[in-house]
Amino acid sequence: MQGRSVLAIVGVGRLGGALLSGLLRAGRAPSDVLAAERDERRAAEIAASFGVKVVDPPAAVAEAEVVVLAVKPQDMGSVLAEIRDHVRPGALVVSVAAGVTSAFVAERMPPGTAVVRVMTNTPLLVDEAMSALCAGPGAGDEHLAAVEEMLRPVGRVVRVSEAQLDAVTALSGSGPAYFFYLIEAMIEGGVLLGLPRALAAELVVQTAAGSARMLRDAPGPGGAGGAGGAGGNEHPSLLREAVTSPGGTTIAALRQLDRGGVRAAVLDAVEAACARSRELGAS
Repeated sequence: MQGRSVLAIVGVGRLGGALLSGLLRAGRAPSDVLAAERDERRAAEIAASFGVKVVDPPAAVAEAEVVVLAVKPQDMGSVLAEIRDHVRPGALVVSVAAGVTSAFVAERMPPGTAVVRVMTNTPLLVDEAMSALCAGPGAGDEHLAAVEEMLRPVGRVVRVSEAQLDAVTALSGSGPAYFFYLIEAMIEGGVLLGLPRALAAELVVQTAAGSARMLRDAPGPGGAGGAGGAGGNEHPSLLREAVTSPGGTTIAALRQLDRGGVRAAVLDAVEAACARSRELGAS
């Protein structure tokens, strides 16, 4: 896994495209990346946008030392059957498909193929991804380190057990959609109160960005910054309380959120996403 290696991305949709874009921004040479795409129109778009060579999946994996599988979970079985006989000996296969277990991938690859399973998210597009990875069959520490090196320029990376990946999927994998959903609702609230939509959006988006940075980077009670880069030292409840004056506007709003069962709804939503990830892995 040392030195120059060719990487193939099989499945250049939203997530695969975000990964491709992030890797190129991080300095990977376009000549060292292959994109697998059969549709001629989409292949032309990828080549024009990213400057990489676009071929079909078997041809891509035949040249690659690292194969990233970014296809839809329901398409994984057919894609693995298509590329199995073309995977190079000693290649590292990285799956970023939600719910698909490393064992499922390994069983459909040549014997001894190293498999690493990753859950990342779409903030790859702005180099702020949250990625979690685990070793599958045939993978050792050197393979995990190689995938960490690949992902670290586009965000944060943690190692987890595979048993935790469905929960990771529910939190950080699907998480951006939860925030976008809430932000969309807040913007609509501003419009309801008579603000122009553009102004409401600017107010809400900057508030969200600043709040996220406080959570991640703000010093804690002792004055230190984020603990080892893993987040700020202030608990979210303390940051919330700092905004919540007695008898003020914020406590009135929070009371209404509690009346609406928002906290319980969020817990139910995360649980539902985790259950769906497990269903995808079992199908």
